[in-house]
Amino acid sequence: MTPIEANHKIQLLSTELEKHNYNYYVLDNPTISDYEFDKLLEELINLEKQFPEFLSENSPSQRVGGQITKSFDSVKHQYAMLSLSNSYNQDDLIDFDRKVREGLGIVSNGLFDEQIQYVCELKFDGLSISLIYENGILKQAITRGDGVQGDDVTTNARTIKSIPLKLKGNYPPLFEIRGEIFMPRPVFDNINKEREELGDALMANPRNAASGSMKMQDSAQVAKRKLDCFLYYLLGENLPHQSHFANMHEAKTWGFKISEDAKICNGINEVIDFINYWDKERYNLPYDIDGIVIKVNDYNQQQNLGFTAKSPRWAIAYKFKAEQVSTELLSISYQVGRTGAITPVANLQPVALGGTTVKRASLHNADIIEKLDVRIGDFVFVEKGGEIIPKIIGVDLTKRKADSIPTQYIKNCPECGTELMRSEGEANHYCPNENACAPQVIGRIEHFVSRKAMNIDSLGGETIVQLYKAGLVNNIADLYDLKKEQVLPLERMAEKSANNLIDGIEASKNIPFERVLYAIGIRHVGETTAKKIAKKVKSLDNLLVLSKEEVLQIDEVGEIIAISISNYFNDPINKTIIEKLKHTGLKFELSDEQQQGGTDKLKDLTFVISGVFEKHSREQYKEMIELHGGKNSGSISKKTSFVLAGDNMGPEKLKKAQSLGVKLINENDFLEMIN
Repeated sequence: MTPIEANHKIQLLSTELEKHNYNYYVLDNPTISDYEFDKLLEELINLEKQFPEFLSENSPSQRVGGQITKSFDSVKHQYAMLSLSNSYNQDDLIDFDRKVREGLGIVSNGLFDEQIQYVCELKFDGLSISLIYENGILKQAITRGDGVQGDDVTTNARTIKSIPLKLKGNYPPLFEIRGEIFMPRPVFDNINKEREELGDALMANPRNAASGSMKMQDSAQVAKRKLDCFLYYLLGENLPHQSHFANMHEAKTWGFKISEDAKICNGINEVIDFINYWDKERYNLPYDIDGIVIKVNDYNQQQNLGFTAKSPRWAIAYKFKAEQVSTELLSISYQVGRTGAITPVANLQPVALGGTTVKRASLHNADIIEKLDVRIGDFVFVEKGGEIIPKIIGVDLTKRKADSIPTQYIKNCPECGTELMRSEGEANHYCPNENACAPQVIGRIEHFVSRKAMNIDSLGGETIVQLYKAGLVNNIADLYDLKKEQVLPLERMAEKSANNLIDGIEASKNIPFERVLYAIGIRHVGETTAKKIAKKVKSLDNLLVLSKEEVLQIDEVGEIIAISISNYFNDPINKTIIEKLKHTGLKFELSDEQQQGGTDKLKDLTFVISGVFEKHSREQYKEMIELHGGKNSGSISKKTSFVLAGDNMGPEKLKKAQSLGVKLINENDFLEMIN
């Protein structure tokens, strides 16, 4: 066989095998036997061995895996993978519908007279994934991670046969599609049966099994796990339709596995009917679902509703009532968090729940204990909140012992003995001994070095405990005084790990101001709030001189956060720590690049960027818009102020802009606006 003939045959076999894969794994309608499929695959593999120059990474032969990934690269998402707000009852859904209608202005005489069109989808219980396709070829698969960046698991994703390597039909040249990788229940059961026969530990549940499988280093082992994937969300330029449901239907023609159970519902009452149906029928599915996702169907309406810092305003997840079991409460212990918050924990007689063995459950705070009247020796009802975190929801009073004693909440810190305090309006008790209470000190250091903060990954929890017990580190500033010779004597500390630790601490001096502000651990100041504050104040020194009223003017800063900031920086010990950190070289102000040119010239203006540009990249233009107080949007609506149009602007976007009368500007126009 000549090379030309071999290449032709390889192309024919690849096309035929992909067709059969699609019929089997997407349509659930196999047209040949497994034996016939295996023979075709064997023929392809043999030809590719003889003519390796024709082997493609997108060949059906590559689905068997075999590549080793020693580490998974972290990749920033082009579009943040935000989480959804959760609901657990019909009142939450009705309130969601009310907010949607109010946000869209669909009100007449005080009454809602128009039904919103929603799309209801099964909420698959697995691992969220983002797939990027370029010219019909799978280029990258990225896990959700922290929503901003995730792990590149492309090699492992290629082994999943319901994820197409090459698309068919009329698809956009570049787009992203999101979905859920899961392990079918029969596959999970078979794997556990095999593990039991071998004497291996059983996998806890299909969700954990799917997530763990995608992080395996050997893709051949991933292939053996027989994972599956449903896709449910399309993003990118030049999407074929202006509605979510129509786009997902279109995506199915390209080769994606789209759930047939998704449904358009007109109004919230139809949504509730859909939920009630699947609350019963979910047990008949060959895979796990833990709820229903409800999305506004129309893209323009989605755009008008927008997002909060954490989730879209146009979507919500309804969580089914969790599985519930009864077990005995053996004791109550109390944990101290990094902020001094006390969390009571119920220690339970071990019980199987949702595929895992539950031994402990959070009791949250004193009010919850009092409300439930939970007592040691009680038989309590336990469920998984959102089917993830175990919680006690009630007491079986029929089994209460006659000599049971009401639970008295502790008055002193279980770690340092300091009398606890409780601020007005707060649910938690706190230990105020924040600079000498071991769990608080250790917790603040762990928070400081964490990935989203200073990212000192060479400094783990066990090492921090050792450093604290040895008296080498008593606060976050002490980290920067550490010497190699001080850490070498620590348990399991070798020359290389000691060097990595010191180097990691030194490298953290390059972390930008907004992350340093988050890292120092001001109570109630999370990652998003820290970014807002940093952008507004530009430097720590500027923040320190602001009045409470001025702090309250910062976006997302309310009364509680403002008080917390004031309390933190007025504490003498914190003042000393911050002053010491300043001298270490940490960045306590925005970089020159971040500050340069920042204005309010684009305040209250919303931009949509489309096309290809000469002077700057699309990402650079997005940064410029935000730097000057403007907002970026992915789609054109009545609220769009300008479309920044480059070469090869999408025809649908052009048509939409013209129909709404939105002004188009070019690069030069935009640069004049900000100069």
